[in-house]
Amino acid sequence: MKTGFGWIQAKPPCSMAPFAVTPDELGADWAEGRIGADLSVTWNGERFGLVRGDQMGFSFPELIAHAARSRDLVAGTIIGSGTVSNAEYAARGSACISERRAIEIIADGKPTTPFMHFGDTIRMEAITSTGAKPFGAIDQGVLSA
Repeated sequence: MKTGFGWIQAKPPCSMAPFAVTPDELGADWAEGRIGADLSVTWNGERFGLVRGDQMGFSFPELIAHAARSRDLVAGTIIGSGTVSNAEYAARGSACISERRAIEIIADGKPTTPFMHFGDTIRMEAITSTGAKPFGAIDQGVLSA
């Protein structure tokens, strides 16, 4: 884990939704330490995935406990789950291009989904069972320097 990537020490800085909420604000969409909302992912306006958060491999209490083993967690500490995959990926799609490409390699021997290019856009937003979007949307484009 020299690179700091992965389950132990997380990923480098990344985008976050514009709003944070506490679990109680999610109501019935928070159960067993997981969010039950759908994560809608559109790439250039086309649906790429609509994945369920409640299929996380580890709950947030488990993620927090793991992180607390090696450091103090102070007020304001942000714990992210990383990409969530779904067993029914063929119907739901993906939330991660690398995951989609890996699925294609396993199924077909080669990837067909390209990586993003300049001018591409991506939009991600969580949608609860009531249709609410409590976190707002990440809506970004790939720009050249």
